[in-house]
Amino acid sequence: MKHKIIAITTLLLLVQVFFSSCKKYLNVVPDNVATIDNAFALRIEAEKYLFTCYSYLPQDGTATGNIGFTGGDEIWLPKTQLGTISGATSWYIALGNQNVNNPWQNQWDNIPKAIRVCNTFLENVTDLSKVPDLTLDERMRWIGEVQFLKAYYHYVLLRMYGPIPVTDKNIPVYASPDEVKVSRVPFDSCVTYISNLLDSAAVKLPDMITETANELGRVTKPIALSVKAKLLVMAASPLFNGNADYAGFKNKDGASMFSATYSAAKWQLAASACKAAVDACEGVGMKLYEFPGAAMTLSDTTKRQMSIRNAITERWNSERVWGLSNSLAWELQAICMGVLVSGGNSKLSYGQFAAPLKMAQLFYTKNGVPINEDKTLDFSNLSQLRIGTHDERFYIGENYTTARLNFDREPRFYADLGFDGGVWYMYNSPTGTDEGTYVMQAKFTQFGNNGTEGFYNETGYFIKKLVDWNFSATNSASSVRFYEWPEVRLADLYLLYAEALNEANGAPVAEEFTYLNKIRARAGIPAIEEAWTNFSNNPTKFTTKEGMRAIIKQERGIELAFEGSRFWDLRRWKDAVQLLNQPITGWSIYQSTALSYYQPRAVYQQQFVAPRDYLWPIKQYNFTVNPNLVQNPGW
Repeated sequence: MKHKIIAITTLLLLVQVFFSSCKKYLNVVPDNVATIDNAFALRIEAEKYLFTCYSYLPQDGTATGNIGFTGGDEIWLPKTQLGTISGATSWYIALGNQNVNNPWQNQWDNIPKAIRVCNTFLENVTDLSKVPDLTLDERMRWIGEVQFLKAYYHYVLLRMYGPIPVTDKNIPVYASPDEVKVSRVPFDSCVTYISNLLDSAAVKLPDMITETANELGRVTKPIALSVKAKLLVMAASPLFNGNADYAGFKNKDGASMFSATYSAAKWQLAASACKAAVDACEGVGMKLYEFPGAAMTLSDTTKRQMSIRNAITERWNSERVWGLSNSLAWELQAICMGVLVSGGNSKLSYGQFAAPLKMAQLFYTKNGVPINEDKTLDFSNLSQLRIGTHDERFYIGENYTTARLNFDREPRFYADLGFDGGVWYMYNSPTGTDEGTYVMQAKFTQFGNNGTEGFYNETGYFIKKLVDWNFSATNSASSVRFYEWPEVRLADLYLLYAEALNEANGAPVAEEFTYLNKIRARAGIPAIEEAWTNFSNNPTKFTTKEGMRAIIKQERGIELAFEGSRFWDLRRWKDAVQLLNQPITGWSIYQSTALSYYQPRAVYQQQFVAPRDYLWPIKQYNFTVNPNLVQNPGW
């Protein structure tokens, strides 16, 4: 099938402005507007065009650019959107306001522009008569980079819309109107096309970046193989693998957009792709991040939390497979940061990103099992008041009264979440250590909850995970150390590999536990076998495929919490219809006493319509322009 796209004769080189302190990041700052006539005359001009291909990458490290932050159910916002989050349009999806006339986060019209730029680059740079001062080795690398970017942009569309038009080449300007009216391609064909393009890119890409002063952020072979792994896991998942809801979804020519038959072989392919990605990453020295220590004296408890927190925020750390350096805005950290001192500046520490109670409940107990399975700990009354002890002082303020839900939890709970009575260690600790450091006070009228409209936390749980420990919030000032966004990290690949292995086999296999337990060891909780055998009221859960499926889902939900992954996972698993039709709840944040504050309150009743809401709507106007298109089911 010949897949085509509207051609362009000129391209506007996008300008991506970087902060002056970030000189080590990929520079994608074309210095002017170029035309096709001169863009490929010399290497210096062609390189600008290469960086333009990068400039369309989603800004997933920003509050407004990452659809997964506020589009689902793991982060909620104040009722009144003010200040820096006014552009967080993904939230309207979470509120149930998606529509066909002007879809929120519409990429159907945006991403094809990036693909056209990539096609133009490839058409010219693969022509050896162009860019004569470009060496063959560098030419091959550049081609591999843009092949990857072209594949990734297709993947972004596929994940959102399902079947898409595959735009392998630009349509010439003299094409007839009928040639411009492209059709959507069956889902499995799209997957094959993207997978093959990633394979072609991978063999041309370097194993790692050696020129770290200038090239950090450019793609490598491990990145290409990792995106292929994510693509094939997605394709093997229930939403796209034999989904009966899409059995009648056909193109205008009658071709089925999805296979109605479940294929176990897709999970085998996904497992192989995940293993290849893991091997490529570990082969160049990547490993789960561990906090190396600091000049100040810290407890082992705090060091464990720093290993968890800094896996996200420590720049270019050992776990970072792909870092996006186009998302270095300070707003994300400020939107997550709570006020930790009396008289603190709430205009610089907004605390607006809030985790619903369901996310606080998702984390394990200190024994490494779900709170409703732990046979040694009673979580039947989450609001029960309890006072922090001396032994708990690195998690909860000593002698501070807070809720039962906040006690006896795993280290990731305390590393990821800030809450009333919770310790929030930062580099500028007033004591110079983690003894007697910051303790959040978030009841109404306390400094962590001053009631400023729009600048408050809706549920009582702050997203500590996304705030670098060097963030300085004092009575008079705030400063931010930027970090590149971890678009892919090694822990994600370990989890994907375990999931693919579990689905590809009739029962759990040893290798699943190997990779899951690496993550759990870093998190400071027992291995799966030990935890469930000794602490769970369902001690054989990990011995069955179904039980391990539930464990792996919860492991992903915890380890990747607040990174935007949950939004896509709930969709590909077809779990969104259940979990996104539940109320968003939080503590009673307008109350000033512990007894009244720690009462659950409904914030919002979400609504998710299946199968409609699993895929994005194509904007209605597109059907007027192109009658060969078909709309997604339910829209």
